[in-house]
Amino acid sequence: MIVTTAQLFKHAYGKYAVGAYNINNAEQAMGLFRGCLQSQAPFIIQISKGARKYTDKRMLEAIIRAAEVLFPEAIYAVHLDHGDEETCYDCINSGFYSSVMIDASHEPFDKNVEITKRVVTAAHRKGISVEAELGMLGGVEEDIKVEEGNACLTKPEEAQKFIKLTGCDSLAAAIGTSHGAYKFKGRQSLHFEVLEGIKKLVPGYPIVMHGSSSVPQDEVQRINAAGGKLGTAVGVDINEYLPAAKLGVTKINIDTDGRLVWTRVHREFFRDKPAEFDFRPPGKIFMDEYAKFIASRNDKLGSSGQLADLRKSLGK
Repeated sequence: MIVTTAQLFKHAYGKYAVGAYNINNAEQAMGLFRGCLQSQAPFIIQISKGARKYTDKRMLEAIIRAAEVLFPEAIYAVHLDHGDEETCYDCINSGFYSSVMIDASHEPFDKNVEITKRVVTAAHRKGISVEAELGMLGGVEEDIKVEEGNACLTKPEEAQKFIKLTGCDSLAAAIGTSHGAYKFKGRQSLHFEVLEGIKKLVPGYPIVMHGSSSVPQDEVQRINAAGGKLGTAVGVDINEYLPAAKLGVTKINIDTDGRLVWTRVHREFFRDKPAEFDFRPPGKIFMDEYAKFIASRNDKLGSSGQLADLRKSLGK
């Protein structure tokens, strides 16, 4: 069942965070649905601009519609990740998305407000939730690249003003996370003081964490042992997910870690079976491994086991 992110956040606020997972193909979709049902967790399917171009946006939508039939017990939102204004309007008018993100965080504050407000107006006319971003994360994700020196944390006072001026339903705040696999050279902790500041000024308001993959070192090591050349990096400590949720983070984006699982499975499979050319056997392994990964992350987010109570609160 597809719902809006606003409906998910209302149930989650202060208790747990909803996992937001990017997909690009059928194998990821199958693993995601299986893992979330195994852990009985609500979730958010994220579709990026790059994913919409990878095959065709209609192909991804068809995959999700098929999954909705195959997994009728699932409760989730379908969300555009890091959209520009044009892409947001395309998704709003498609009648398929239940949530969009307008990312104008690279613009000056007033321009960000102006763009975000236009998208909010268009989306709310159709009952669609809007996520916006304030502050800038470092790192690389698809066509987004921010040098570490240009990254900046969200200021709670600006967040309060931005939310009031735009009417956005949730805000992606820069609190010390980073996009991509090459995140931090040393131990990195979230800036909980920023979350505390936002919660104090805007109580009950849903905050989003981008760039929240943990970059598991065992995955990196196995990839490199199978011929990969990934550098050393660490990601977000998964044990900080739930404390962040208690401070108002209701959505946590996890993409890179899923890509690492895919890479590890396929590198090891073809290393061990060099004469094999059928892509379906490693695809089946990946779906199982990805489902396990998703369930493990839902445990850390606190969303595992929340499905029945959420369904009751939605009156379904």
